[in-house]
Amino acid sequence: MKRVVDLCPCGSGHGYDACCGRFHRGEAAPDAERLMRSRYAAFVNRNEAYLLATWHPATRPASLELDASPHPQWLGLAVKSHVPLDAAHATVEFVARYRINGRAFRLHETSRFERVDGRWLYVDGVMRE
Repeated sequence: MKRVVDLCPCGSGHGYDACCGRFHRGEAAPDAERLMRSRYAAFVNRNEAYLLATWHPATRPASLELDASPHPQWLGLAVKSHVPLDAAHATVEFVARYRINGRAFRLHETSRFERVDGRWLYVDGVMRE
């Protein structure tokens, strides 16, 4: 019997293990877009350790408190653009949809990423309307 592979929450259409799961297990994301997608999947899975490890130390919070209530129900991710600025800097614009207590929200952000010691890190983001 063939095993059903859970699709990755990042919206790639691939199985979690072959997609963002490998980054959550320690493999470096090859570009800022893949890191951003893997961070979305980490939010879906409440993987605080991964989110903090992939956050630039200059802007990283001490904790994220992902277990605080109410928990968002993540509904989907749409990547609008991925712009490599140079070998060590890039931006990714995305929309993440979620629901809290039955109310739907959209998080529209342009995020900045920096490559440090061969690994992409989230620096910060600008919220968009």
